[in-house]
Amino acid sequence: MADQTEGRVAVYIDFDNIVISRYDQLNGNMAWRNDNARNVVPARTGGDETATRLAEAEVDVGAILDYASSFGTVALSRAYADWSVPVNASYRKQLVNRAVDLTQLFPTTKAFKNGADIRLSVDVLEDLFRLPDLTHVVIVAGDSDYIALAQRCKRLGRFVLGIGVSGRTSPALIAACDHFEMYDGIPGAVTPERAAVPPAASAGTTVDSPAAEEPRRGRRATAAPEFLAPTDEATVEPATAMSDETATRLLVRALELLLAKDDEEWKNAASVKSQIRRLDPSFSERTLGYRSFTDFLNARSDLIEVKTEGSERLVRLR
Repeated sequence: MADQTEGRVAVYIDFDNIVISRYDQLNGNMAWRNDNARNVVPARTGGDETATRLAEAEVDVGAILDYASSFGTVALSRAYADWSVPVNASYRKQLVNRAVDLTQLFPTTKAFKNGADIRLSVDVLEDLFRLPDLTHVVIVAGDSDYIALAQRCKRLGRFVLGIGVSGRTSPALIAACDHFEMYDGIPGAVTPERAAVPPAASAGTTVDSPAAEEPRRGRRATAAPEFLAPTDEATVEPATAMSDETATRLLVRALELLLAKDDEEWKNAASVKSQIRRLDPSFSERTLGYRSFTDFLNARSDLIEVKTEGSERLVRLR
């Protein structure tokens, strides 16, 4: 059932998680809280500074759904948030036009924790038993709370695809998925020209709650609602975009593992890519700047050899 070639796909979006993560990725840790962005309507012109930043950090849900459809027919799609919040309400037309089911979540605590992780997880498991023909589960979030859900979906025989924001995603969640794609690497996703702000590597940083930073000069830190509640977990560095060096090590490791399994020297390129993704589900040649996996391989000709036999492309270590 966990075949990527064709299938029926269910998409589940923790909307607050992905929108807040995207905003903080582009504007710095705690920017969402400091700017009180939750209560601002995005505006590219005629708005204040926060409204402009929100517009620049807009998440293209259509690009996410289009990417999910490359794994099969999107049988259902749901987004979880408090849709009465101004910034979330600004997405409603975009979501409704793509037939996304909007699940309303009202805050249940003074910390404005809306319980999206619990509701989303319950719905996923219910859908898997109610709709046994679902083959792929897409979890759009970077929160470590979804690790158990991803593991359970895999045990039930489904292919789990994760989508999150670079620098704001739990490495453990990436490892729990069959494949993980960073939002920046999705074809068609709009990315502002200005560079993203890297996450602060300071003590006390957790994956689900960015570390506090000094308020920007001239701006007062506000007591904005906290959607991603801090935890008492040990400090974990958020996952960042993969480097060329890391990708090269994965390629060599994948070839070594395949060679240990089978003495045949030449390995099918598709099998090599699949093994790389089993080692690190976040691998994507596009985010590394290559148009295809073949281009990625050819750029490492000092380590590997590539040859073509008919329609098959083969690879081996030098």
